[in-house]
Amino acid sequence: MEGTELVAFNIIASVGTARSCYINAIDLALEGQYDEANALIKEGQEAFNGGHEAHQELLVKMANGEKVEMTLLLTHAEDQLMSAESFGILAEKFVALNKKIG
Repeated sequence: MEGTELVAFNIIASVGTARSCYINAIDLALEGQYDEANALIKEGQEAFNGGHEAHQELLVKMANGEKVEMTLLLTHAEDQLMSAESFGILAEKFVALNKKIG
């Protein structure tokens, strides 16, 4: 497996974990478990950062003039990265809103 493929799989795995944490945080907030929900958001952010750092490695390679081949796998990884970022933002807002009205 080539370097870019490994980075793409690393991104997908990291941000998939993050997205799961964010969804579970929303579920916990709906049950009134706000501390646990916030802990999961923090865990999700740490996982997301791993995916973001892997993605940043590719950007640095490109900036240094190295060729990074754009593949369907890498496109999928970037899509998952953006999706997880959106889930994280929404999870924070859902937990805060549910705490406020709950």
